[in-house]
Amino acid sequence: MFATMKKAVHLNALRALEASARHQSFSAAADELNVTPAAVGQLVRSLEDAVGLPLFYRKPSGKSRLIPTKTVELALPHIRAGLDSLAQGLAQLQAGSNSGVLTVTVSPAFAAKWLLPRIDRFQSLQPDIDVRLDTSAKSIDFAIQDVDIGVRYGAGVWAGLVSEKLMEEEIYPVCSAQLLQGKNALDLTQEMLIHDRSMDGFIGFPSWDDWLVQASLTNAALSKVDTSRGMQINNSAAVLQAVINGHGVALARSVMARDDVAAGRLVRLFPEITFSSPLAYYVVYQAESAHMATLKAFRDWLFAEVSSAHESNFI
Repeated sequence: MFATMKKAVHLNALRALEASARHQSFSAAADELNVTPAAVGQLVRSLEDAVGLPLFYRKPSGKSRLIPTKTVELALPHIRAGLDSLAQGLAQLQAGSNSGVLTVTVSPAFAAKWLLPRIDRFQSLQPDIDVRLDTSAKSIDFAIQDVDIGVRYGAGVWAGLVSEKLMEEEIYPVCSAQLLQGKNALDLTQEMLIHDRSMDGFIGFPSWDDWLVQASLTNAALSKVDTSRGMQINNSAAVLQAVINGHGVALARSVMARDDVAAGRLVRLFPEITFSSPLAYYVVYQAESAHMATLKAFRDWLFAEVSSAHESNFI
């Protein structure tokens, strides 16, 4: 049978014992442990109570006022090995939380149209962080898939995740420059409509019908557009590529289309009509991962990138 101690032994008591034995002084041990000599003495006494015998011979004066007993001398190698092992375990945990690998989840379309064109700037700022990009059209379980941080599009509520609004967006029709060539405007009743089905069934995701209801208040002719026809694609990036290739007119999400519009690959139609999406982009992560240095670096970069782009629109 294993012998049981009279009281629980705390790790701090073992640290106090080891430091006091090494320095042969409560005061010197206290300096090392950043506590008071009285606190060290109390910890040692609690350990003596737990084992039921004295651990030091105490001298009233002299440089070495504490002399470890034979029992302590025999136990010290094991105590030091245990403390060293615990320190190594803690270092391993800290290394895991500060490792240079960061797993990021985003939709394939967001990766293609927003993140990948900008990710070089993050890697220039943080060359020691290796980004592992998980592109999935479906929401994944962060814990099961070992994901650190992500950007999601929606209403901002996901169970088990912290969500911070990153950016909102407008919805507007776009076409290729070639399709508009020689025309002042397009008659949507005569054009092929392309429908974005990437979030089919998601409440609030803007459709042609939603946009036309509001647009017809400004332009009555738009109420005659037939939305039952046209190409349907379940990826927002592919929708924009189809438009660039001249296959028709699509409703673009401004975050996805901004670079293509700026480069002239897409042309915004009906700029006088504004339609804000009820959904937005959110940075998401688990609350228990918020302390990770790599996560914080990527989160801060995302917000800085969005802020910089917003300010540049007013220059």
